[in-house]
Amino acid sequence: MKAAIISLGSKSSKMTAESMEKYFDSVDMIQLRNIEVTLGKNGGVLYEGEPFPYYDCVFVKGSFRYAPLLRAITAVLKNKIPFLPMPEQSFTVIHNKLLTHLALEQHHVPMPKTYLSSTVEAAKDLLERVNYPIVMKFPEGTQGKGVMFADSLASAASMLDALGALNQPFIIQEYIETGGSDIRALVVGEKVVAAMKRQAKDGELRSNTHSGGMPEAVQLDRQTINIALDTAKALGVDICGVDILQGPVGPVVIEVNLSPGLQGISAVSTINVPDAIAKFLYDKTSAIVSKQKQTAAKEVMKELAIDNGVAQEVIASIQLRGDKIILPEIVNKLARLSDRKDYAIKATKGKIEIKEFTL
Repeated sequence: MKAAIISLGSKSSKMTAESMEKYFDSVDMIQLRNIEVTLGKNGGVLYEGEPFPYYDCVFVKGSFRYAPLLRAITAVLKNKIPFLPMPEQSFTVIHNKLLTHLALEQHHVPMPKTYLSSTVEAAKDLLERVNYPIVMKFPEGTQGKGVMFADSLASAASMLDALGALNQPFIIQEYIETGGSDIRALVVGEKVVAAMKRQAKDGELRSNTHSGGMPEAVQLDRQTINIALDTAKALGVDICGVDILQGPVGPVVIEVNLSPGLQGISAVSTINVPDAIAKFLYDKTSAIVSKQKQTAAKEVMKELAIDNGVAQEVIASIQLRGDKIILPEIVNKLARLSDRKDYAIKATKGKIEIKEFTL
């Protein structure tokens, strides 16, 4: 089977691709910046100006800045590629914190109180009713960028004035005291395959490793594991990083990352994280491809209208299990073989002839 990773070429993508090479027959790294999508009649996905090749599995990744392109790529390829681990809508929803929180709200996943207002003036009225400190976020952004903290009404109002001048949308969220730490749970399939605790450096409230947060291994309790799994399910994705705060009233989800970095979590985990992702992609792809082949075989049998013992030629693969040959179902149906009869078998290199044995 053939696989590809569409990404910006990050270290994490390269780590995943290297692990995938142990399972897939070939794995290609495809640069996202070299892809274009044409919609309409005769449209499609082009890579370096040529039609996108066929793959059994395509793992699409990328920054929030490329969310529309990522969604378009996935939408166009979804009926042409057997397995795409990320559904098209995930790139729009998960790359936007507000849309993420709306999806979590609909699926009753715990999260901090989150406020949205129509204007800066309305937000200032809201600021007089909330408890401080608070968090103010841009809907889009990763690695802790676009996250601000206000410890008083005055500082929050000043931030709002700046945001208003920049005409920037924003979210207001309650601050959960955790001592500057958070949890990153990496969901792959229906499992949390690894987790780490990140501690913010002195003077920094953001615990992201890109902001200097130091990772360490952590053992999650069942409640936190379930929240991470519920988050991935609510968003309809197979692979994601779920950022969780262990607050005084229990764990809450603050963010979801569709292209989580693997260096930090790999450094502290006893699990080979890229291999876990690669094996999941292979197992899922293999199951889908196998099912598609079975469906195709059934359709072929219908078209062949097997009857009257008429010889038919079928192009198919066989399975070898030890010293046994497993014939495709369609061959058995055509030949009408029976385990209650004896057969004469004539074998030469690359050819086998089987016929019913009679005295």
